[in-house]
Amino acid sequence: MRILVTGGAGFIGSNFVHYVLDEHDADKVVTLDALTYAGSKENLDGILDHPRHEFVEGDIRNQELVRDLVDDVDAVVNFAAESHVDRSIEGANPFVTTNVEGTQILLDAAKDANIDRFLQISTDEVYGQILDGKFSEADQLNPRNPYAATKAGADLLAQSYERTHDLPVLITRTCNNFGPHQHPEKLIPKFIKNAAAGETLPVYGDGSNVREWIYVEDNCRALDLVLREGEISEVYNIGSSYEKTNLEVTEAILDTVGAEVDLIEFVDDRAGHDQRYALETAKIEALGWEPEYTFKQGLEQTVEYYLD
Repeated sequence: MRILVTGGAGFIGSNFVHYVLDEHDADKVVTLDALTYAGSKENLDGILDHPRHEFVEGDIRNQELVRDLVDDVDAVVNFAAESHVDRSIEGANPFVTTNVEGTQILLDAAKDANIDRFLQISTDEVYGQILDGKFSEADQLNPRNPYAATKAGADLLAQSYERTHDLPVLITRTCNNFGPHQHPEKLIPKFIKNAAAGETLPVYGDGSNVREWIYVEDNCRALDLVLREGEISEVYNIGSSYEKTNLEVTEAILDTVGAEVDLIEFVDDRAGHDQRYALETAKIEALGWEPEYTFKQGLEQTVEYYLD
């Protein structure tokens, strides 16, 4: 395949580009990224000059550029998104224009180019919070912050193009990722760096909010599997079952780094802070996928990466 990966210099996108080039000797990848605060060419070190990789600096909201690139590929994998919840609370406009309007521009280009597959990368946050049990792919979307709302909007747009225009759309919704290349404003890399520097680790509220955590390489394997073997029009949840409170994650980071627990500082909770997310993953497991890294193994790899 020749694959256009949008947002491919960001956290998960760059890990996915590395994975595809490593695992599929015949594939070619075109990476499109606007190189905002969350994307960096450094995340593509070692493959910028790869003979099967082309990097293009640009924005998915650039209709002419997007059409030119989509015309020359077999598949689109759309990671491009504003993704930080706190930033979306401060100002939602860039989230709407990138996550919704940008996805619409990609969908139109893909429709006109008759591509083989369009994989929309989404998040468990579109379901909202769940205090007991797990969300299945059939559950109603109930986003509770502006970031999640724009991702839900993009999902619905993608599904409408599949139903209206027969565009071969697939959607994945993944739990919290962690690993190399993640922007340092996110919880795990931020806390690793703070702990290593002897600085405080600010935990929202009482730290009881629960998230499901997956090491980014496991997610990339799942995404690649869905891209190649997933059923068109389906949504696939990708989760690990490694549920941790934010306080438990913080304590695990301190233990792995070798820092003291008195660095923890409880701060005022953020607005719209969902209590718990959890995903039912029978559909992706039916394709033959399961996580290979435990939370502890992934965290050790991640700490080593950031300390290096």
